[in-house]
Amino acid sequence: MFDKTKNRFHLCFTMQNTKSQYNEVINLCRTIFLKKNEDYGTSWRLFRPSSLTDQIYIKAQRIKNIEQSGNNAVGDDIKSEFMGIVNYSIIALIQLEMIANKSESDDIETIANAYDNWATKTRDLMLLKNSDYSEVWREMRISSFTDLILVKIARIKQIEDNLGKVSVSEGADANYQDIINYAIFALIRL
Repeated sequence: MFDKTKNRFHLCFTMQNTKSQYNEVINLCRTIFLKKNEDYGTSWRLFRPSSLTDQIYIKAQRIKNIEQSGNNAVGDDIKSEFMGIVNYSIIALIQLEMIANKSESDDIETIANAYDNWATKTRDLMLLKNSDYSEVWREMRISSFTDLILVKIARIKQIEDNLGKVSVSEGADANYQDIINYAIFALIRL
């Protein structure tokens, strides 16, 4: 016999655990983002959105190559690559927002606030979707997250080639948010 009360409690507990784990991962990514801004300043502001998409592609393709070959000549682990994917995706969202608003800022407090805003929006989106999908991502292979990220990158590239126009699909921003969530799922699972 199926006990709905127990199942609801388990799902609620697991989702709270997901939120906590997600926040822990995003805080690590944010720390790295801010430290890199101390080292390099906001030089990333020079990237066009398409260049950011390519940076994410490079990291995802490297993960896939390591997953398939088992070889890691550079030595950087795939966790750091997934963290880079999270940060480049948030940078892309910040860039798109600044371009749309015709705003420019190299102020680190403004940038950190924009990072936090996108991290929160993206986490909240994940929580909504996660309630529909019932934590199924916990049963997925890491390689599936890599493939999903590569698919989302291909979609973003097509959107960029179409000058941002979509007829029935989500825009680049929604795809970047999905990439962030897949990368964070992979980091939680790793």
